[in-house]
Amino acid sequence: MSTDTSPTILSDEIHDKDFLSTIEDSLAIGSWDLDITSNTLKWSSFTKKIHEVAADYTPEVSQAIFFYKEGAHREKITLLFQAALETGQQFDDEFIIVTAKGNEKWVRAIGHPKWENNICTGVRGIFQDITEKTLETKKTVIKEKQFRSLFDYSLTGMALLSLEGHWLKVNHGICKLLGYSEQEFLNTHFKEHTHLDDQKKGQKELKLMLSDQLDNYQIEKRYLHKNGSSVHCILSLTIVRDSDRKPKHFIANINDISEIEKGKNKITDLLTVSSKQNERLLNFAHIVSHNLRSHGGNLDMLLKLKKEEYPEVITNEYFPLIEQAVENLNETIQNLNDVAIYNSLDNNKLEPLNILQYTNNALSTINGVIIANQVDLNITVDKNITIKAIPAYLDSIIINLLTNAIKYKRPGVNPKIEIEALQTESHVMYSITDNGLGIDLEKHSTKLFGMYNVFHKHKEARGLGLFIVKNQIEALGGTVEVESTVGQGTKFIIYFNYE
Repeated sequence: MSTDTSPTILSDEIHDKDFLSTIEDSLAIGSWDLDITSNTLKWSSFTKKIHEVAADYTPEVSQAIFFYKEGAHREKITLLFQAALETGQQFDDEFIIVTAKGNEKWVRAIGHPKWENNICTGVRGIFQDITEKTLETKKTVIKEKQFRSLFDYSLTGMALLSLEGHWLKVNHGICKLLGYSEQEFLNTHFKEHTHLDDQKKGQKELKLMLSDQLDNYQIEKRYLHKNGSSVHCILSLTIVRDSDRKPKHFIANINDISEIEKGKNKITDLLTVSSKQNERLLNFAHIVSHNLRSHGGNLDMLLKLKKEEYPEVITNEYFPLIEQAVENLNETIQNLNDVAIYNSLDNNKLEPLNILQYTNNALSTINGVIIANQVDLNITVDKNITIKAIPAYLDSIIINLLTNAIKYKRPGVNPKIEIEALQTESHVMYSITDNGLGIDLEKHSTKLFGMYNVFHKHKEARGLGLFIVKNQIEALGGTVEVESTVGQGTKFIIYFNYE
C-alpha cells in the first residue's frame, strides 16, 4: 500500500512548495525555518532573492548572522534570537542587511519560537524587503522635519488654512506681523484679517485650486493689524493634496512689504518733484534761450549803430572789450539754446536712417578739412545698416567726432581715422577711432562730457562739442563709451537703436 501512495504524497509536497513559492513571490515575502535539533536553517526561494544568493544556496546557521549589517543591527538580531531561544519571546523588527552582492537593504524579520516539553526546538518566521518603503518614509520624515523647522522659525508669516479658510496652525512670524496670538488666530477666519477692499482678491484662483486646475498662486493684498493699521503683504498660497489629488488644506506664506510700499510712494513723490523741477528748468532754459537771445541781439545791434553813428568810439580802449563781452554773451546764449533743444526731443520724431549714407554726408561736409590735414580714412560700414535717429542729430554727432579727431591730432603725425559699424541683436555699434593726442581717462573720465571742459589747448576749443554729442546720443535713446590712451589716440563707441 505504501508503494502505491508514496508518489502521490511526493507530488503533493512538490505542489505545496510551488504554491507557497507563488504566494511568496506575489506578496514579496519570504520565509525561513531554523531547526535547533538538527542545527539546520532553511530559506524559501524569495528569502534567497532578498539575500541575493543563488537558488541552490544552502544557508549555514553560524554564517547567517553575518548578513546583518555589522554594529547595532547585528547586535539587535542576536539579542532577539537569544530571547526567543531562552524565553520563547517572539520578535518583529526592522534591520539592515548586506546582501551577497554587497547591497544594503532594509528588511522586516518576524520570528516565532517552537517549543516542545519546555524546550525550544526551533524558530520560524517571515522575511520581507522593505527598502523602498523605508527610504520613502525616511524622506517623508526629513521633509516633514524641514517643513516644521521652516514653519516654526521662518521670519515671514506662515500658516495652515482649512479648505474653508479657517486658520489651522500659525507660526510666530504671522503673530508678530498682525499682532494676534496663536489662539486668537485659531478662533477666526482669514477674511476677518483681510482688508475690506482686498477680500475679493484671489477668489478666482481659489476656485481653480479647489477644482485641481491650479496648485499655487501669488498675490499682493493688505491685511489688518490688531491695532487697526493696514499691512501690505505678498500672499503665496499653495494647496496640499493627498495621493488621490483630493485637496486637504492650504499653506500660506505672508511676506510684509509695507516698507517697500512706503519706498515706492517716496520714489513716486520724488519723481513727481523731479519732473516738476525738470519742467521748470526746461522752461527756464527756453526763457534764457529766447528772451536773453533777444536782449543779446539788441546789445549787438546797438553797438553796431554806435560804431556807424560815432566811428570815433572804436578808439576808446573800453569799446573792444564791450564788443567781446557781447559776443561771448551771445555765444553762451546759443549754447544754452542748443542744450534746451536736445533735452526737449520728442522720440516720435525718430526715423530710420542709413548709417553709411550719413557717414558719407558728414565726410563730404568736412572734405576740405580732411584734404588740408591729409587724413587717412578707413571705413567699414555695411550699406544695409539702418538706425533710428533724427537727421540733424546724426549729422551733428558724426561731424563733431570727426572734426575732434582731426582737430586734436598729434603734431607732425597725419591723422588716421577708422569708422566702423556692426549690427548685433540689440543695437548698432558705431565707432570712430583716431591716432591723435588721446585723453587721460584716469584724470578726466568723470568730466569728459561736461559742459565747457577742455582737455587740450586749441584756438577753436570751446568745451561744448562732446557735451552736445552725448546729449544728442542719449536723446536718441543711445549710449556712448570712450577708450583712450594718451599719445596713441581715442575711440568713441556709440550704441544706437536700429530700425
